[in-house]
Amino acid sequence: MSSPVHPVDESRPLGRILLFGVQHVLVMAATPISAIFLMSATLRLSPHLTVDLLSAALLLSGIGSLVQSLGPWKFGPRLPFVMLPGGAPLILFMAIAQQHGLPTATGAVILTAAFTFLVLPLFSRLLRFFPPLVIGTMIVIVGVNLVRVGALLVTGQPGTPGFGDPVRLGLAFATIGLIVAFTRLLRGVLRQLAVLLGLIAGTALAFAVGQVRPVGLLTGQLVGVPRPLPFGAPVFDVLAALPLMLYSLASMAEATGQTVINAEAVGKDIDIRSDVPRTVRGDALTSLLGGFLGLPLMVTSGENIGIVRVTGVRSRYVTAAAGVVLVVLGFLPPVARAISVMPSAVVGGAAMVVFAVITVLGVQMLGRAQLENHTSMVTCAVALALGLLPILVPGAYTGFPSGVRILLESGVAVGALVAAVLNFLFHHVGRRTPGVGVPTAEEPSSAARA
Repeated sequence: MSSPVHPVDESRPLGRILLFGVQHVLVMAATPISAIFLMSATLRLSPHLTVDLLSAALLLSGIGSLVQSLGPWKFGPRLPFVMLPGGAPLILFMAIAQQHGLPTATGAVILTAAFTFLVLPLFSRLLRFFPPLVIGTMIVIVGVNLVRVGALLVTGQPGTPGFGDPVRLGLAFATIGLIVAFTRLLRGVLRQLAVLLGLIAGTALAFAVGQVRPVGLLTGQLVGVPRPLPFGAPVFDVLAALPLMLYSLASMAEATGQTVINAEAVGKDIDIRSDVPRTVRGDALTSLLGGFLGLPLMVTSGENIGIVRVTGVRSRYVTAAAGVVLVVLGFLPPVARAISVMPSAVVGGAAMVVFAVITVLGVQMLGRAQLENHTSMVTCAVALALGLLPILVPGAYTGFPSGVRILLESGVAVGALVAAVLNFLFHHVGRRTPGVGVPTAEEPSSAARA
């Protein structure tokens, strides 16, 4: 008798898979679009080049999502993942481009992807120092940071015109209310599509109150192919690429947390010593390809994990379908522009709910980390304090040198490093407290095999 198929590996009717995949795309599409627009504005790129880069970002997000979800050969953990540009890698890319030029920034991305492959075997040996105490702390910081990102989509940046606009806030609250209403009133597949329906209904409401301006949707090419090496031949400067290489180490730690929390969300047991390296290889491969298309590092995203938990749809074929949709969008600029018309307040309202679920998952994991033990409590508290500082107080490290500041301002990286170091000092150096901060054979978490 054959064993039952795990929900992660369960195939569904094509129509449903596509609908669920589109739901993932609509929630996360704001990230690549805003990342490329920010990059274009900061580096003063031409409109034509901006469209090329946006198509490339959607294409590579799709390819990366397919790699991580389907897991060909030794790439991808075969979990429901999506991949995105943005965050600290984008800031580092722009900093390198401003100081050394765009060809050097492209070369830095390619060098960093190669560096990741090189150091991955060493990193894999350190995974035993990432028990649920460390990963749970990191996931809480990831969730809080993502909620802040979603909130800024609603309110805008402090100090800018229109910050805290009541209309935008009203749209966000209405979108959240619609998602709650759909979740409460609908059943079956429709309930699982509550986020998507909330986004559609919120956009319709925004259109009714004059907050949607579909300008330029029908202009430009109908079909486009991203241009390789848009900034010319890459320049390989190891010193210029060093900040990005250092960040890649923190990114590996973050990929560890993303892989474990994704497995937790879908209820699948994994061996992080084999599955985390697959995630990191998928990141590195996608970043390597992205480097040749002028993009910053691509990273595995936790944004879709909240959708998985909210909808209860755990199949990795759904995020694979999202990957296919993103690949298609990469060749259809008008569709990408149509998605960008969706009001940021509506997307932000839905994102806040989805991202807050990630924080709850981190809290759930910490519940198994024996926080009643004093050393575990101190480890978690100090890591949260230092990791949340740059998130809650932006600009706290303004007085530091730029290279150091960029690393310190990554709250996830700081929190992960502090938690790992304190866990090592308390539970691996000298006399250890049995069963605290160290995975055991009885630990039910998928991280127990670390």
